[in-house]
Amino acid sequence: MSLGIWRSLGERAPLWPGRNWPLGATWTPEATNFAVYAPRANGVWLCLFDDGPGEGERRLPLTEQSLGIWHGAVPDLAPGTRYGYRVDGPYTPEEGLRFDSDLVLLDPYAQAVSGTVGDARSVVVDPAFDWRGERPIQRRWRDTVVYELHVKGFTKLHDRIPEHLRGTYAGLGHPVVTEYLHDLGVTAVELLPVHQFFSEPALVERGAVNYWGYNPISYFAPDAAYCSSGDRGEQVREFKEMVRSLHAAGIEVILDVVYNHTAEGGPDGPTYSFRGLDDRGFYRRVPVADGGFDDTYWDVTGCGNTVNSEDPLALRLILDSLRYWVTEMHVDGFRFDLMSALTRTAGPDSIGVDMACKLLVAIGQDPVLRHVKLIAEPWDTSMDGYLVGGMPPPWVEWNDQYRGTIRDFWRGHASGVHEVATRLAGSSDLYADDGRSAYNSVNFITAHDGFTVRDLVTYDRKHNEANGEDNRDGTDDNRSWNHGVEGETDDPAIRALRRRQAANLMATLCLSNGVPMLTAGDERGRTQRGNNNAYCQDNEISWLDWRADDAWLDVYEVTRAALRLRREHPALRQRHWFEGRPTMVGGPKDLAWLHPSGREMTDGDWHDPALATIGVFVSGGPLRSPGPRGEQQIDSSFLIWFHAGADDVQVHLPDNDWVHAGTVVVSTDPDLPTGRRVAVGEIITLAARSVIVMQEGTAAT
Repeated sequence: MSLGIWRSLGERAPLWPGRNWPLGATWTPEATNFAVYAPRANGVWLCLFDDGPGEGERRLPLTEQSLGIWHGAVPDLAPGTRYGYRVDGPYTPEEGLRFDSDLVLLDPYAQAVSGTVGDARSVVVDPAFDWRGERPIQRRWRDTVVYELHVKGFTKLHDRIPEHLRGTYAGLGHPVVTEYLHDLGVTAVELLPVHQFFSEPALVERGAVNYWGYNPISYFAPDAAYCSSGDRGEQVREFKEMVRSLHAAGIEVILDVVYNHTAEGGPDGPTYSFRGLDDRGFYRRVPVADGGFDDTYWDVTGCGNTVNSEDPLALRLILDSLRYWVTEMHVDGFRFDLMSALTRTAGPDSIGVDMACKLLVAIGQDPVLRHVKLIAEPWDTSMDGYLVGGMPPPWVEWNDQYRGTIRDFWRGHASGVHEVATRLAGSSDLYADDGRSAYNSVNFITAHDGFTVRDLVTYDRKHNEANGEDNRDGTDDNRSWNHGVEGETDDPAIRALRRRQAANLMATLCLSNGVPMLTAGDERGRTQRGNNNAYCQDNEISWLDWRADDAWLDVYEVTRAALRLRREHPALRQRHWFEGRPTMVGGPKDLAWLHPSGREMTDGDWHDPALATIGVFVSGGPLRSPGPRGEQQIDSSFLIWFHAGADDVQVHLPDNDWVHAGTVVVSTDPDLPTGRRVAVGEIITLAARSVIVMQEGTAAT
């Protein structure tokens, strides 16, 4: 675009030259700098919108361009000003070019977005905020308990939070919430996507919305729908206030981030931002052997497009976004949705998984990002994208093999206890062979997609009719059991068994080696009425019901007690792998697996497909690892029994030279309540399908 000519001496240009960095809108009291990447465009106009009738638009041509970045600065612009870009260039889809100057595009680096589909505008933001001395918590993984939740759904029905704050960042930062999480034993919340997102057109057409938020369009902007105070930058301030409040309660904030695809969908989808700026660079295409170009989108996300993390500016955007959320918004880590889609390097005829890809190398070397919590969902929709056990340090992983094994065990479908023990001890088959620890495994029973724990013990089959897809959506691999009746029932025996099974699942999760991740509401019996894919249910199917009358508060108490034990006893969250040998001369093994007869497990026992009971002795005297100053660590020893059999079973408490008596401190067996004293040599009866935790000593903690 031409700079034009001056008309007279003394003129001042309405748009200053500005600079080509940083990308986005950078506000100062004097001027706001705008910089946007559109390397193949012929012209770019900055569009400023006023709030008068008809939304007046002021267009300023960006005449400065360097390195594919168009830039300029506007003096005396107020924070809260709405803006966008019009971009001109060729519309030749066969070449991967889709410019359309009739569209107002969102700034990919916008720190806030106002409005929604059809009238969405980027917003100029003043980033100033008083953090009041807040500092990163930087809690170790072994001390971490993750709690996955939805910002809106967690507080929307909470009667102790002011109504205008329910379902918002402010609601999540309310003392009622932080006190609940702290009391439960949560140390980190993992928020379902909060990047500004739009619902898919197909959902909108049938009157639904994307509730979960896995359809992002702006990677720097907190979604305005979760803000109680406005969408002109107020969402940035309110998000920061939420983080400050959670940090003050000792709770870290992890974001579920979706850098693998955007809301623009396939090549025929809507153009909101990226497609109108650099379609050919930002989205992956199918590889062409002769080096030519094929405009067919390459999709391993199931959402129509896959972000090309090899492209220098797409890679830069991902890294800049991550750093922004850490340095400016003070979040503590990220869970990467469909991480495998981002770990790809293109070859002549394929785009294969590459553990030395540009993104992983860049994050691993970044002085900011390599020290935050990094969680991978280690798969995508392809056959070669399943990477559980394969991510490099410092990444930790969602371990779906833990989920499947523990579900099968408690529904009576496990073939013996060999794999169960492996998962309980930290999945050494996945993480021990390359120097990683048990804390590279994020253990979970449920997540946002799939059944809740209550539904896991209440339904054999999914019931997704409300989603409007004739129950075709959602997985059929639920590994659930309804215990005799499909859905809710008044039968007291079935109701009691379901609650005990839910408590078994939660206790197992909380006491397994690795990082436990709870799904919000599982600890109190949240139900989605059998829906295992509630992605479009922005209603009471998904929202957490805080009423006590239908809550499974007995499950809550078991969960809370198990997490308290984990928090208070380093023996239950040891730094290194168990070795099955003494930690000192003449002492007990650090860990021993026990048969119900009281003997240590034999090879025959490990291969007994009928065995449904296993005990694990964890020694606390002393721990193998020294404390932070080299001191020997002494803790209580524990004996934990997991019994998934349909009948009661007798277990022998083995005689030994180290532990002679103890107390039941966690129990799902109504006949073995907490506080019950036990002694070595005793034979006790475990009720069918129960968990018992016994702690060395004369009194419970």
